[in-house]
Amino acid sequence: MHAVILNSCLSFSLITESDETDSLALLQIKDSITDDPFGVMASWNETVQFCHWRGVTCGRRHQRITGLNLESLNLTGSISPHVGNLSFLRVLNLQNNSFSHEIPPEISRLHRLQDLLLNNNSLGGEIPSNLSACSQLLQIDLGHNSLVGRIPEELGTLSKLRILVIRYNNIRGSVPYSFRNLSTLEVLSASSNYLNGSIPDIFSQLTKLTEIRFADNSLSGMIPPSIFNLSSLIRFSLQLNEIQGLGSCIKVEKLYMQGNFFQETIPLSLASLRGIQELNLSRNNLSGKIPEFLESFQLLQSLNLSDNNFEGMVPTKGVFTNATATSVRGNSNLCWGPLEFHLPKCKFKQPKKGGLSLTLKVIISIGCALLGGTFAFTFLYHCCVRRDIKDDCSSGSEKFLRLSYQSLLKATDGFSSSNLIGVGSFGSVYKGSLDQGETTIAVKVLNLVHPGASKSFSAECEALKNIRHRNLVKVISACSGVDYHGHDFKALIYEYMVNGSLDEWLHQAPTVGETNESPRSLTFSQRLNIAIDVAMALDYLHHQCETPIVHCDLKPSNVLLNDDMIGHVGDFGLVRFLLKLPDSCSGNQSSSLGVKGTIGYTPPEYGMGNEVWTQGDVYSYGILLLELFTRRRPTDEIFQGSVNLHNFVKTALPYQVEQIVDPVLVEERGEGIISTDNNLNGDSTRAFINIQESLIAILEVGVACSAELPRERLDIRDALAEMCRIRSKL
Repeated sequence: MHAVILNSCLSFSLITESDETDSLALLQIKDSITDDPFGVMASWNETVQFCHWRGVTCGRRHQRITGLNLESLNLTGSISPHVGNLSFLRVLNLQNNSFSHEIPPEISRLHRLQDLLLNNNSLGGEIPSNLSACSQLLQIDLGHNSLVGRIPEELGTLSKLRILVIRYNNIRGSVPYSFRNLSTLEVLSASSNYLNGSIPDIFSQLTKLTEIRFADNSLSGMIPPSIFNLSSLIRFSLQLNEIQGLGSCIKVEKLYMQGNFFQETIPLSLASLRGIQELNLSRNNLSGKIPEFLESFQLLQSLNLSDNNFEGMVPTKGVFTNATATSVRGNSNLCWGPLEFHLPKCKFKQPKKGGLSLTLKVIISIGCALLGGTFAFTFLYHCCVRRDIKDDCSSGSEKFLRLSYQSLLKATDGFSSSNLIGVGSFGSVYKGSLDQGETTIAVKVLNLVHPGASKSFSAECEALKNIRHRNLVKVISACSGVDYHGHDFKALIYEYMVNGSLDEWLHQAPTVGETNESPRSLTFSQRLNIAIDVAMALDYLHHQCETPIVHCDLKPSNVLLNDDMIGHVGDFGLVRFLLKLPDSCSGNQSSSLGVKGTIGYTPPEYGMGNEVWTQGDVYSYGILLLELFTRRRPTDEIFQGSVNLHNFVKTALPYQVEQIVDPVLVEERGEGIISTDNNLNGDSTRAFINIQESLIAILEVGVACSAELPRERLDIRDALAEMCRIRSKL
């Protein structure tokens, strides 16, 4: 009897100790979260047993934590290393948040972990090599972060791994040869990184692979044949690389190879693609005739051969009978084909009878030789002297689509005024469509008559080729050449932002269907989130790039909004690189001025000839922040003499805020709309006070950033931290 009681006491003691370990680990995880806009962490307190806390799952038998799911809660902070103390954890799901800093190596202590989902955050650092200690892992998703370094060879020991996703990061190096041991792997996704070298021939043992995604990297060489011997492979995407050979394809259903370096003709080996459903070979250097075997692919639903050098007749059967499913545009030497393609008739040369005399043949030969020599000299001169026309954005580290002037002309309907969505100091922006309407783009055509346009193009190419952040507009391509009139042509192609610019939301007249009484407007929550998005972008440019970058032209029209109203900083035409950050506002800067910026947003010291540095961007951010919440431009007519937007707001703080902020915010607060927008709890009086205090705090940040003297301004990191703190209190 005593032994039974003793065993029971010991078991209870062990359970209690285990409970305390899990509970303390969760509280440490909570302490590492700096912003919790939905108040999720409020349930994590000692009045409730931790198994009932939001996002926590416990096992039935031992009441140990087996799952932690905090997906899509807009949480900000870091991942606490104490997560490694949750020794029974099988699922760690933190995707779709704003966690930053590094992935803690302590995760390697989670020997039962099966699913590691950290995608869509702002995590940096390298992928921990000791993740290989989590031998039960079935799924790893680290996509859409800012991870650097190489793919650890050690991951090749995860013998149970089914899904590995590392897309949209800054990972370099090659695909590890050790991956040949991942015999259970079904999905391998590493698109949009900086992978280079050839694809290793490691796939013969990976018989369960259904998807391989290596698009938007710098991979080169030939495609290893073992890939196409995989009977399970359904999707293989390799677009936007430097691949030179297609290899032999057999079982693939979806093959995306656009934007590579393929030469010569489509190989006969592709005739084995009997099960292919989607095939994209656009934007390569393929030539010769379009092979007739493509007509026989009965399951082929989409074929894109655009922007190559094909010639001759277009086949007329199979997928070619559907003009909406087939694209052959951008191949100027094609003829005939289905009527829907609107191609010219083929020209057949008829042999002529008779011949020329020997003397005439000699004269013609000499004339052709002289003419050819003149042409060769002219061509070499053109290539050497005017190399800048072609090579402005041709660095090997870049991964632009290869788009011709002709393809951009077609994408924008001839640069139609109906597609014009913006006009700037250096050019015009048009909305366009690629791949039969599947991809919407924004095309910035430089006005080369402007003396600074070419320099702006080069600066933007240099700035965008090595940076990537979720709050920076993504460049898709660059085009530099000549138009149909023989004039120089330069354009940058960006990801299209469906909700336009911040300037349009703040100041544009009502659009069609709106009235002057009820134009679209931004809520308090949207304005705060956009302000934080812009601050994150500047923090990345100033502090996280290898060479600090100064934007030099931050303003509402250069902040673009996607369909989720997330802010993206764009237009890098005036950027400057700092080889050495100044120790003070009067220190040695490495970047000469040479920029004008935009009146009202340019810091006063630039007007006095001072050199460019990061505090200039901070000033612009402060003005943008004040404009965002007052809806007054710094160039409004009310600002005359010594009265400017900065002093206008500073004088009103803290007791006259309601008189200067955008009236829409006052109405929103009064109607209680803002509480639903931020999931605020508590009575309306408390909510009213929260918003009042938040508005004052935000405007104080704007005033501190736009101080006249650079040394009195906040650093962008401090401004970002304060804005996040303000959001966390709502």
